[in-house]
Amino acid sequence: MFTGIIDELGRVSSTRANRLTVSVTKVTTGMETGGSIAVNGVCLTMTDLNSNSFSVDLMPETLRLTNLGGLSSGDRVNLERPLTLQRLLGGHLVQGHIDALGRVTSLTQDGDAIVMGFDAPPEVMRYVVTKGFIAVDGVSLTVVARDASSFRVSIVGSTAEHTTLGNRRVGDMVNLEADIIAKYVEQLSQTQKPGVTVEFLQEHGFTVG
Repeated sequence: MFTGIIDELGRVSSTRANRLTVSVTKVTTGMETGGSIAVNGVCLTMTDLNSNSFSVDLMPETLRLTNLGGLSSGDRVNLERPLTLQRLLGGHLVQGHIDALGRVTSLTQDGDAIVMGFDAPPEVMRYVVTKGFIAVDGVSLTVVARDASSFRVSIVGSTAEHTTLGNRRVGDMVNLEADIIAKYVEQLSQTQKPGVTVEFLQEHGFTVG
């Protein structure tokens, strides 16, 4: 489980044989082999690590469903360590399970902020609400507007500087994860309740003649 608050921008040092190695300065501190880390919002397992780098293995499914397959040596990636009970939940609950890829459609300067627009497929848009949360490349963001097939977020200067979003361009593909709470609400609302039956009345002490 993660929060969508990025700990560090790492740099890809190699991508070979479905294995990704990332150079870092701090995120491996206190981590162990076999531990989880979010890379551009994707929850992965560290198979090797030291003080200045770590490696993860990428499954074919991960390469198909996320933008990690398009990474090259030198690319920057958003990194986040797992949530602990000692950490402040500054963003929202992020699982690291990507729902779909989205595409950057617009970048508009708005004072010191940048309003970013994204196209998203129906399986994501069904959970997107204005003022609600969404994770874009692992970054917890608030939706400022939406329509049937797209949404917009506002990126402050700090987010642009300390995440990959500051370097995104129109046409770039990003990893999207919808708010898990919205998914649970949908699931619960679809549960069919049987209503009042004869068996229910008898079970609760009512006599049915």
